Amino acid sequence: MGSEATLFSDDLALMLEASRLAADIAMSHFRQDPEVWYKNGGRSPVSEADIAIDELLKKLLLAARPDYGWLSEEAEDSEHRLAYKRVFIVDPIDGTRAYVAGRPDWCVSVGLVEDGRPVAGVLAAPARGEIWQAQAGGGAFLNDVRLPAGMSLSGEARLRVAIPDMVAKKMLPKAENGLDKVAGGPSLALRVAAVARGELDAVFVRPHASEWDLAAADTLLAETGHVLVDQAGGRMHYNRPDPSRGLLLAASSGHVPQLLALLQTADGH
Repeated sequence: MGSEATLFSDDLALMLEASRLAADIAMSHFRQDPEVWYKNGGRSPVSEADIAIDELLKKLLLAARPDYGWLSEEAEDSEHRLAYKRVFIVDPIDGTRAYVAGRPDWCVSVGLVEDGRPVAGVLAAPARGEIWQAQAGGGAFLNDVRLPAGMSLSGEARLRVAIPDMVAKKMLPKAENGLDKVAGGPSLALRVAAVARGELDAVFVRPHASEWDLAAADTLLAETGHVLVDQAGGRMHYNRPDPSRGLLLAASSGHVPQLLALLQTADGH
């Protein structure tokens, strides 16, 4: 374990403990008909568990790290966070739609960034019996088993890629013919984690995903030889004034050029 990993090991331990407590709250409401309301013009569900988890994480994490900033999907954003070197970036429940429906593919996502770079992350997916964790220089783990770098579990010549319909429309004609297009699942963070594990070769992320969807999972990518890039191939940078992003791709560094080449450019070619 390198010196950088040692630098963030206490932060990761704190995030793991907070995430486990958050997962307990989530499971206490799961399949118990939690109260739900909608934001973003009725498109995005929010449950009482989302709010309770957000409050718990903010209280626990900032009490222990009062000199860190805060960005959460369920908290009012403030440019105040931009002044901090280190910032917690949190999605209390990523995949709320699945959570409310009683399906297991959701997680509590807790990330830490330093100077815009992800340095620690935890995904707690208790309904799936999973805890994903990673820290810069210290590797990535699923339930305490280290994820190997640069390994695909598919064993197929054709790349297994999750492609949202919105992104598929932006691809060149017949671009999907050489790929195995797979369903992505409701949690973007868990989709990205599947790339880190090698279960998927790549995930295209449709525009308007936010930093809280990605910060924790991005650390898993970095520790397994993968990257999260925009359409121009630029790496994701965090704690920006606007947490929303355009089209993104999570994949191994080696597969990025060929996959980005399948997208139409701005002039349609």
